Amino acid sequence: MSAPSPHRPPRTRTAVLFAVLAAVAAGLGTLVLVRADAGLTARQVTVGGVPMTEVRAGPPTPGVRRPGVVIAHGFAGSAQLMRPIADTVARRGAVALLFDFAGHGANPARLPGAGSNTSAATLDADLDAAVGYLRSRPDVDADGIVLVGHSMGAGAVTRYATGHPEIARTVAISLPEAGELPPGRPTELLLIVGGAEFPAFRRAADDAARRGASTGRRSAVVVPGVEHISVLFAARTHREIADWLPGGDGTTRPRPIARLAGAALLMFAFGIGVVPLAALLLPRRATGRRPTAPPVGREPDAPAPTDSPALSGDRVPFGGLLLLFGLAVLVAVVGAAVAAVLPTARLPLAVGGHVAGFLLVTGVLLVAGQRRLPGWFGVSQPPPGTPVSGGRRATARTAVATLALTGYAVLAVALPIHLGLTSALPVGARWWLLPLVAGACLLFLLGVELVAAGRTGRHLLVVAVTVVVLTASTMVGLAPGFVVLVVPLFALLLGWQAAWATVLRRYAGPRWLPAVLGAALVGWPIATTLPLS
Repeated sequence: MSAPSPHRPPRTRTAVLFAVLAAVAAGLGTLVLVRADAGLTARQVTVGGVPMTEVRAGPPTPGVRRPGVVIAHGFAGSAQLMRPIADTVARRGAVALLFDFAGHGANPARLPGAGSNTSAATLDADLDAAVGYLRSRPDVDADGIVLVGHSMGAGAVTRYATGHPEIARTVAISLPEAGELPPGRPTELLLIVGGAEFPAFRRAADDAARRGASTGRRSAVVVPGVEHISVLFAARTHREIADWLPGGDGTTRPRPIARLAGAALLMFAFGIGVVPLAALLLPRRATGRRPTAPPVGREPDAPAPTDSPALSGDRVPFGGLLLLFGLAVLVAVVGAAVAAVLPTARLPLAVGGHVAGFLLVTGVLLVAGQRRLPGWFGVSQPPPGTPVSGGRRATARTAVATLALTGYAVLAVALPIHLGLTSALPVGARWWLLPLVAGACLLFLLGVELVAAGRTGRHLLVVAVTVVVLTASTMVGLAPGFVVLVVPLFALLLGWQAAWATVLRRYAGPRWLPAVLGAALVGWPIATTLPLS
């Protein structure tokens, strides 16, 4: 009697339970996001080609002028990323204005020299357009304009305030460097830095504070326990910004993580929702133990050699795992070295072009390695769930399932990110960059699926090695330094794809289906959130 399969699809009762949990999480997430907007109004405008969002608490009051706050995001950020800060200052009585720099968010223009000093003129022009628009609002005090910027945006607002003494106050979060700031300008400057950021940011804040200590009001605040991105969602950061505003209501409590929490609930709902969706769209795989495929180069009926490991079940010899680990390290290192010399800069996607090139080369090498190496760790086995041919009806069902699940994957990753974190909708050149980046991700994930032989543990091993090598490549100068900032999100997305792949392997779907869905999960954020250059 055959043993029960470890890859048996979940029962209908389990699928229904997951569907109910997903519905509850989606409902809660939607409620949290709706409540985050309570009492606020947002108005979208475009001035001089720069998309802007005006946020205020309630309609304008005749005869009453409020402080105006222009909020500038950092490199690879967007107006959406800074929305919690806009909510905080709007609830304190100010009018907040968010905008997207060229190459970011909803702005389809490209940012020349993205990530370098050559982009300063473009950043200054976009910031000037935002300041000019906010000053023109009838309920905004033209003498009470405050600038808030993060990282690249911090450099832009301090540079702008230095040349425009009419700016009332400035807030620089994670200022990259203070070299361009003359002593005492800007006069009113608040510097905020995360306690877990790279030391260079702390040094820049201390340097800027010392330069103006004798001629103006400057202070440097270290927010403990947060790094370069999470500093934007820290309650201490929001309180310091709100208290820096001229006038306004000082009693409203900030809610910096409301949108993030709502988006996390939506992402969780989509994440577990794939279980009932797969049960609905894909046929069940036959139960019983998975047949063992013979190693490459041996006939199916030939006896296994005594010096080669058995390929039955889930057990993998330690030597096979070492071989898998060695293959993963080798192809990732070679991929990083080749990506460093590829002309990826010709793709108008800063950082994303390099990541796509790295994944493309690594994927090619993984596929080639799987085809040439003997089956020491089971790479020649078809992953569980590979269906036999079922004619046109089975092909049609596979096509429908693939389209539906891929659309679901796009919605699952794009909607929560866009609503609660940063802009994730394609504009301009992103439309044609998207299939290129997704194609590179697809090839990489196909290679992972092949060498992992459909096993989650092996899959995670290869992915972990890839992430570590990509991170290390930035430390030795083979990859742009900004890659370090996107590695956490990249690792999270690859982990998400691995979890979905585990679910999909329990059904009689095509062996390439997990890679297709993963290409959407990983490729979409890379193509839509990184800057156009």
